[in-house]
This record gives sequence, C-alpha cells and structure tokens, in this order.
Amino acid sequence: MDMNAPFFKFEYFNTDVSLIIAFAIGIAFGIALEKGGFGRATILASQFYFTNMRVLKVMFTAIVTAMLGLYFLSVIGFVDLSLVYLTQTNMLPMVVGGLVAGVGFVIGGYCPGTSMVAIATGKIDAVVYVLGMIFGIFVFGEMFPSIENFFNSGFMGNVTIPSYFNLSYGLVVFLVVLMAIGAFVAAEWGEKKMAAKSGKVKA
Repeated sequence: MDMNAPFFKFEYFNTDVSLIIAFAIGIAFGIALEKGGFGRATILASQFYFTNMRVLKVMFTAIVTAMLGLYFLSVIGFVDLSLVYLTQTNMLPMVVGGLVAGVGFVIGGYCPGTSMVAIATGKIDAVVYVLGMIFGIFVFGEMFPSIENFFNSGFMGNVTIPSYFNLSYGLVVFLVVLMAIGAFVAAEWGEKKMAAKSGKVKA
C-alpha cells in the first residue's frame, strides 16, 4: 500500500497513537536539547551578548533541515503540504506576543521548551521561570476579556511567505538557505569579535 504524509491526516493511525508518537518525539527532542546544552540559562542567554551563538546555529540548522526535507518530499509527492497544519495569522498580536516572549527569554534565560528541559535536570532557576510563566498565563486569562478585540485583530488566515509574496516555494527555500548561511557567518564573526574584545579586557 502506498503511504503519503502527513500520516495522521491520511488516517494511517488514530488520535491515541498520535499522542503516543508525540510523547516519544517530545522525550527525544528534550534529550537532544539537553545534550546540546540548551538546558542551561547561561548558554541560552549568551547569544544575546554574542559570546555563544549556539542557539542561533542549532535553530537555523533545524529550520533548514526540516524545510528542505518537507520541500523535497513534497516534490516527489510523498508529503501533501496543503495538509500540514499552519497556525492562523493575526499579525499585530503575534508581533506583540513575540516581543513579550523575547523579553522574557532575555530576562529569564529560557524559552518555554528549554525551561521544561532544565526542570527535568533539576535546575532551580527553571522552576522559578516556569512559575513566572504560569503566573503570566493566569494574568493573561484574567485580562483576556479586555484585550480580546486586540487578540483577534489583524486576522490574515493561513499565510505563508510564498503565498503572501506570490513566490515559488523553491525560491523561498533557496533564500532561506542563503539567509541561514549568512547568519552562520555573522555568528562566527560575532563570537570571534567578542572573544577578542574579552581577551583585550582581560589583558
């Protein structure tokens, strides 16, 4: 029998099996994050000081790998990209939410995912971070009636870069790969620059 992805959308397995698979993938992802050092706030926060750009490099590698994989699997007809889940876009609320999350990342040294990894390895600062996150969720829930209109504003539906700018997927993939290469080069340059600066200060 021919099989095509996404498997769940084509009903090759049910919801219960999908949850088990998601659980297993989540554990594997958490182990990978910990092995990569992403369970330590010092490493995560150091990217904002340009002293250790590991996070940027790993995330760009993951993005490009997933993007190339999906693109070429769609080209050969194995993946139907129209069935891949996309979060609907509300532009301004998402921009504001991204800024708030970014500030929280800088201050706390974790994102929601890495904080859970850090808790699993016994990091006390991660426990404090998650408690703060839970408190923030509670405050958001209490405030929601007064900000609901803003939360739902700027609705654009399911938007992708190719559809919005009327570009081919192949071109967008190529441009993102170029951007990733540029980011890697800039990250390496920034790390060397900061290391040299740090060396001069110590001297």
